[in-house]
Amino acid sequence: MQQHVTFRTAGADSSQDTSATHRTYVALRRMILVGELPPGKKLKIEQLRKMLDIGASPVREALSLLTSDQLVERVDQRGFRAAATSKENFEEILKLRCSLEEMALRQSIANATDAWEEALVVAHHKMERQPRDSAEAFEVRHKAFHMALISNCHSPILLKFCSQLYDLNIRYRYLAGRSLSYQKRDIDAEHRDILNAAIERDADLASQRLLEHYRRTGAFLTDLLSAEPTQAG
Repeated sequence: MQQHVTFRTAGADSSQDTSATHRTYVALRRMILVGELPPGKKLKIEQLRKMLDIGASPVREALSLLTSDQLVERVDQRGFRAAATSKENFEEILKLRCSLEEMALRQSIANATDAWEEALVVAHHKMERQPRDSAEAFEVRHKAFHMALISNCHSPILLKFCSQLYDLNIRYRYLAGRSLSYQKRDIDAEHRDILNAAIERDADLASQRLLEHYRRTGAFLTDLLSAEPTQAG
């Protein structure tokens, strides 16, 4: 899954370094999210530099940025590792997602406009049309739909937190996606039910369906994580 960030530069002299850092950030972020750099793995700058064919400075700067995203942890003030996963960490992410996204969804519905509704329907259509044979491509559409649901809340800070929590959850959902018991859920029907309640501007029902959607995944993952050792390096 690839997403893009925008960096402000002080001038033309810094644009090349910023571009290198940006490319490195995007590459490492994707590798952590999809599990190519597994939870707890030590991230050695020299190894990553060779892997990405880029200088040590952009790697170091990208890792520092990823610590702000909670995807990388500092070790002994100098080293880095991919952030650990655990049952407790997932439960905290789930709790925060439910609280913040319900708030954002209710605000979006309260501020509902035809333009928001149209954008939401389009995001849902694109997600449904996306083949599932590419998990990363589907994740892009999936996130776009969930962010469209709450995009009308008129709170940029709230949206930023919701986006970050979504990304923190992705590694756990990749784990769940490999389980046959998880795949037996009718996820498409759950999404349609959320969409229908939102465009009907029924905040109570839309919130209920969204939280049920998240908690079904949460219950499954909590059981899965309880059966596995914490991945802490």
